[in-house]
Amino acid sequence: MGTISTMGKIRTSPNSHTELERIVRRMAGSYSSGRGIDSLESAALPNQRKVVEAVEHLKHVLYMGFYATRDLTQQNLPHYIAEHVYDAFEILVEQISRAVVYRRKKGGSPEAVDIEWSERTVLDVLNALAGVRDLLHEDLQAAYDGDPAAESLEEIVFSYPSIEAITCYRLAREFHIRRTPLIPRIISEYAHTQTGIDIHPGASIGRSFFIDHGTGVVIGSTTVIGDGVKLYQGVTLGALSIPRDQCGELIRNSKRHPTIEDEVTIYAGATILGGETVVGRGSTVGGNVWLTESVAPNSRVTYSPPALTDDATQTVTSRAPRRISR
Repeated sequence: MGTISTMGKIRTSPNSHTELERIVRRMAGSYSSGRGIDSLESAALPNQRKVVEAVEHLKHVLYMGFYATRDLTQQNLPHYIAEHVYDAFEILVEQISRAVVYRRKKGGSPEAVDIEWSERTVLDVLNALAGVRDLLHEDLQAAYDGDPAAESLEEIVFSYPSIEAITCYRLAREFHIRRTPLIPRIISEYAHTQTGIDIHPGASIGRSFFIDHGTGVVIGSTTVIGDGVKLYQGVTLGALSIPRDQCGELIRNSKRHPTIEDEVTIYAGATILGGETVVGRGSTVGGNVWLTESVAPNSRVTYSPPALTDDATQTVTSRAPRRISR
């Protein structure tokens, strides 16, 4: 028989227990094959749950009035900020120390130099939080100014997925520019799973950045975005085919993603590719545009609509871009 229910509890059969023990031994034996995922040292990797916990502490610091469960005053504000700053500091020092050791020797216990480097990095990031808060205020204002449906900044903080994604990006970026291994990607991919917006922490994004709706937006690691840029859902700022060196290895340190200059608007579904592609200041890129070459400042880039045949059941599939200068 399989399982027997007794007094509301499940009593497994001896055969099931034997089979489970066999499964455990087989799985343990599979870790000796030498493949990449078999490294037992991977247990020393950063813990994603703990990194996310630290991010939540930092979000409290950045948006204290929105996340607090108790009344705040100028007198008690430093105390509540300190609670989150100290907790985030302890978590991040441990998790970054793990990442640093893993980068250097694929595991093991952190040494004094690893902990010292991690402490300094976390302190540097925490010192930058006031500046991050200023940037986020401008991002919130850009969202309010750019979306007539928004009734208040509070509504945007509570309900716009793009603000969650941009907040995580701006935090991840602070770790990325300090060459922190693994942690920035953990933060950005957490935001990706929560919002459907994928912003690599290597991207450089200016002030007053707004993503309307947001789902499906992808911003690659070498993208450069100026000030006052607005994107809609489904926009991809991506790479063309990645070149390889003489040994056939991918060339990873080249600029692969486009540059979007100040005050550009890119509408839903547009795809802009290539490290040499520049969208000039003040331009507008229409929905569903596929763009792999630069456009001058103050341009309007659209696609001509598909033309119907006489039959009206077939469409012409050619959709060459049409640029109209302002």
